Amino acid sequence: MDDLVERDGLYYKKFTDVPFTGEVTGPTSSFLELGNLKGLFLQYWENGQLGQKSSFKNGKREGPFLHYHDNGKILHKGTYKDGKRVGPYVRYHKNGQLAEKGTYKNGKRDGPWVAYEEDGEKTVGRSFSGTYINGERVSD
Repeated sequence: MDDLVERDGLYYKKFTDVPFTGEVTGPTSSFLELGNLKGLFLQYWENGQLGQKSSFKNGKREGPFLHYHDNGKILHKGTYKDGKRVGPYVRYHKNGQLAEKGTYKNGKRDGPWVAYEEDGEKTVGRSFSGTYINGERVSD
């Protein structure tokens, strides 16, 4: 990916105007077709740990995704449909404790969400906890 540049959502080989098609390897590994990410996408931390695993279709995230902290523990996971988050979503603190959980609908928070401190206690005051409708928090 270091030999590519992104312009208007497409990837090009440096110093060209032709969208790139081919496999990329290294800290980021994937396949591009006419400048769009396609298929399995893997990205690694500098320490060699897997940082994220997801899939792309027509340049947009599609299907389940997993992101990891640099210590190998899960950071967050969920699902994309046509580039937008949908369905259940969870995020974890670096120590492995649950940080938040809820549901996405069409890329926006929807329904009840609960946030937790690193010690596992529910957060109070300023947090993401509450009920959401179409991305807007409507109650605590």
